Amino acid sequence: MTVLVLILKISVTVVLLASLAEALVLSWRNGWRSYDWKAAGISVFDFLVREYPLRWLLPLAFWLGTMDWLYAHRLFTLPMDHWTGWLACFIGQEFCYYWYHRAAHRVRWFWCTHSVHHSPNELNLSAAYRFGWTGKLTGTLAFFLLAPLLGMPPRIILLMLTLNLLYQFWIHATWIPKLGPLEWVLNTPSAHRVHHASNLEYLDGNYGGVLIVFDRLFGTYIPERADLPCRYGLVKPITSYNLFEIEFSQWRALLRDLRSARSLRAFIGYLVKPPGWHPDGPGETTEELRQRAALTAPKPANTPLVAGLGIERN
Repeated sequence: MTVLVLILKISVTVVLLASLAEALVLSWRNGWRSYDWKAAGISVFDFLVREYPLRWLLPLAFWLGTMDWLYAHRLFTLPMDHWTGWLACFIGQEFCYYWYHRAAHRVRWFWCTHSVHHSPNELNLSAAYRFGWTGKLTGTLAFFLLAPLLGMPPRIILLMLTLNLLYQFWIHATWIPKLGPLEWVLNTPSAHRVHHASNLEYLDGNYGGVLIVFDRLFGTYIPERADLPCRYGLVKPITSYNLFEIEFSQWRALLRDLRSARSLRAFIGYLVKPPGWHPDGPGETTEELRQRAALTAPKPANTPLVAGLGIERN
């Protein structure tokens, strides 16, 4: 873990300095009031609390122990003294990350944490490290438990997951254009702009980490359109700069729904169904909003059926 700790220490400095440099350049070019310095401060505070006191209070010991146990009972042994073993670990980690990230959007229990990352109403490098404080409590590392069972060393998987997240730092920039053929293979700023957009046409797509190939394989890839600018933030935006509102508003809403559940089906549904699901009729999931838009909106000539609609989901 020494290499991982060293990477984390160096990355903290690089990430914070790079986001500050971007903020200064954008403010100089577009005017100081054009950049949301308060939102950037919220992201920095979220990052520092998560990386220091919470790292001590909520260590990874349980998950590391589970992963070590699974690795001891692995089905295969990868040749980690050969490049093929490292390639297998990279692809395996990317596969696990794709399904974690997809669940973080499609399962409300995980969305309550991940929504914090999508709460900034402007996309910039400071948004990249706003992750929320409850990730370890919700069990997100459970998605990576398959990797050691298939012969991938736990510490290699955690190292690659760290590098995965560091890679994603730069793709939160809005000033980097499309990157041509790389768009077919890599997660790029263009693909990630779509992922952060709250437009109905862009919701729930582009879940990849370093690679975008699993989105293409499983049908969740959505290209950025020149005729449809991205609108960032949550579908129902959080305009408050209250840190605790940003961190816990989704959890408060979930608890309210759980208290109102009239059946076990409703209780479980509120936990595991997509955000916006309702047990007693039409809800506000992505699919329901798109279907509703398709049924009520006239179809403009030569444009997608739901283009331009500004429908919002709680």
